[in-house]
Amino acid sequence: MVCLGNICRSPLAEGILQQKAFEAGLAWSVESAGTNGYHTGEAPHPLSQKVARLNGIDISMQKSRRFTAADFDNYDKIYALAGDVLDDIRRIAKNKFNPGKAILLMNEQYPGKNLDIPDPYYGTEPGYHEVYKMISEVCDRIIERYSVNSITQVSSHLK
Repeated sequence: MVCLGNICRSPLAEGILQQKAFEAGLAWSVESAGTNGYHTGEAPHPLSQKVARLNGIDISMQKSRRFTAADFDNYDKIYALAGDVLDDIRRIAKNKFNPGKAILLMNEQYPGKNLDIPDPYYGTEPGYHEVYKMISEVCDRIIERYSVNSITQVSSHLK
């Protein structure tokens, strides 16, 4: 799960998908990163933590890290939370970029629509709740898609 700073959207996405995978009995490892590196080493935004906690998910121990080209070697799937993030991933990865691995998260639920998860960073708490809802719904789709289809099941690492 990749966003810009790895403190708002992608930590939520990591926590949500990891929890849903666990509840589905899937041994997935879900991680997150950011493309800009401005918040490297920081915990998720307090409002991301609050919204996750209100939904029974603890993301307080996560630490922001920067996305690297090596992530294409280490993960089966890389989800960008917005188009500008996907562009950053492409730029950072250079010749390691693999369009079969890196896609917009919302395309799992709305294929080909290229929808963004909005960045709630400069907004108020209701924006974080909306982002949570969007991510939760698309993560339900990911669990359904990859746990039912054993041929394409991604069970080792998701990013």
